[in-house]
Amino acid sequence: MKVKKAIIPAAGMGTRVLPASKAVPKEMLNIVDKPAIQYIVEEAFASGIEDVLIITNRGKGAIEDHFDHAFELEAKLEGNESKKKIYDDVMQCSNFGNIYFIRQKETKGLGHAVLCAKSFVGDEPFAVLYGDDVIISENPVTKQLCDAYEKYGKGVVGVKEVPGMAITKYCSLAVDKLEGNCYNCTDMIEKPSPEEIMSNFSILGRVVLPPEIFSILENTPLGAGNELQLTDAMRTLAQTKGVVAVDYDGTRYDMGNKFGILQANIEVGLNHPETKDELKAYIKKIAKDLD
Repeated sequence: MKVKKAIIPAAGMGTRVLPASKAVPKEMLNIVDKPAIQYIVEEAFASGIEDVLIITNRGKGAIEDHFDHAFELEAKLEGNESKKKIYDDVMQCSNFGNIYFIRQKETKGLGHAVLCAKSFVGDEPFAVLYGDDVIISENPVTKQLCDAYEKYGKGVVGVKEVPGMAITKYCSLAVDKLEGNCYNCTDMIEKPSPEEIMSNFSILGRVVLPPEIFSILENTPLGAGNELQLTDAMRTLAQTKGVVAVDYDGTRYDMGNKFGILQANIEVGLNHPETKDELKAYIKKIAKDLD
């Protein structure tokens, strides 16, 4: 079955990037010339998704405004040939496709955020694009996962290997090779102790889930941080029906992390046509000064 719907949880408070996120949603922090969440929305639609639900909460109105028309600005830019590209870029923000919003009135974990989308999803498979994770790739990562879902008919998790003991900050998966970059996953655990590590593969940023995940979430007890953890529900899915883990092709930036934000701006800036030459020269200069 084709995956046509996606949800983007964007209700977190952004405590790791304070004070930048005190008045501005962390999802609206820029990577060069676009807010982080725009990269995620673009990925969803480039993957064949038709309907996107962004889950927000109080103080996140700037996200809705970004994907709406700004008539005064558009009118000022329209017809000015020297600003045609800027006009086109501004118009694109309000013309991506069907984008909907719902508030998670209490931040009770990623699993709770996903559960808020139950009526939106209905009886269909759906993608979850984590709001903190911008992933740059030629073949959109969500499409890589959707292709795997359509091929194997199981829930799909996007994974990468996490180095060393850093895995204890993420989740750990029990996997065995299926084919190519795909693995059977039969178990997983959130924030494992060293003794609980099953592999260095961890879910990072993207999953595609069947609709039965909602009934699992409704019967999943609160987990780490006294919150409803999506990983706990996906663990039940893995242990019962199994899921497919895809070691996706793409570069992930953690936009809930100060260093991740710096990485994203430098690396994307080095490939941006308007900034790459100046940025490259600047990096060479400061690297020389540091020697």
